[in-house]
Amino acid sequence: MNDDDLERERAGAQSDAHSSTRNEAHVDTHGEAGLADHDLAALGAFVDGELAPDAQAALLERLADDPAAARRIAAYRAQKAALQSLCNRASGTDDAADVAGTAAAPPYLVLRRRDPWWQRAGLAAAWAVVGAGLATAAATFVPSWLGHGDGRASALFANESEGFARRADVAYAVYSPEVRHPVEVGAADEAHLVAWLSKRLGKPLHIPSLGEYGYTLVGGRLLPGAAGPAAQIMYQNDFGERLTLYVSVSGRDRDAVHLLRDGSRRTFYWSTDSMGYALSGPASEGRLRTIAYDVCGALGGTAAQW
Repeated sequence: MNDDDLERERAGAQSDAHSSTRNEAHVDTHGEAGLADHDLAALGAFVDGELAPDAQAALLERLADDPAAARRIAAYRAQKAALQSLCNRASGTDDAADVAGTAAAPPYLVLRRRDPWWQRAGLAAAWAVVGAGLATAAATFVPSWLGHGDGRASALFANESEGFARRADVAYAVYSPEVRHPVEVGAADEAHLVAWLSKRLGKPLHIPSLGEYGYTLVGGRLLPGAAGPAAQIMYQNDFGERLTLYVSVSGRDRDAVHLLRDGSRRTFYWSTDSMGYALSGPASEGRLRTIAYDVCGALGGTAAQW
């Protein structure tokens, strides 16, 4: 029984103040058509166990062929069980008496307070205004407050992975067209190139082979990264097309492979074992993806990163 049911009960009690005590207790707002006043009185007396044995037997036979009367009996019993449960809780007793052979009343009754709709709407609107104010204040003051640090706090709001990929893309755009000085150390001195860049990066550098795709090593160079050194390894095929592998220390142990598109250039980038890698080139996206998949695996990546 909720608040609406209680309000209807109160309204019924006020409008029927001059009716009999039994009718006032059992009036149902969903009354069944065809049930006369004396029928309702008999049904109420049956629920309360006040009918004579012969009258009770006759009524039981009638209920089998009278759905309206049967529904009214069920409604009366449910109402009586709820009222008894409420009275038992109010008096501190835990006994739930059976009603005319039916199951015991529920152990407790939940009554919910229902505020007017305009009050609930006003409260919701007020909280919406407060939330909008807090969001505006956070957007205004939090970034400037964090910006007074050494820059590391502000970097938390930057997309580190995408920034890494854009640096790799720019490095490819700058150095891949070079004819005379595309690299600092050529492929003929590959051992020195690996040792030099590994020392500057602070981690072992591995240069994967792309011979099966028709690309040979041109060489590499040292570049500035976001917060330290970065390396660029360059490859070239027989048609003069070039690919570059951009490498730098990463703050992420392992990151999924992502794609950056910039005009006709494509860059696949990811992180493995706290190292960031980005493979850039003008090749078709499908072919570059195939090459990047093998490069990722050769550098310790897994298929799960794709």
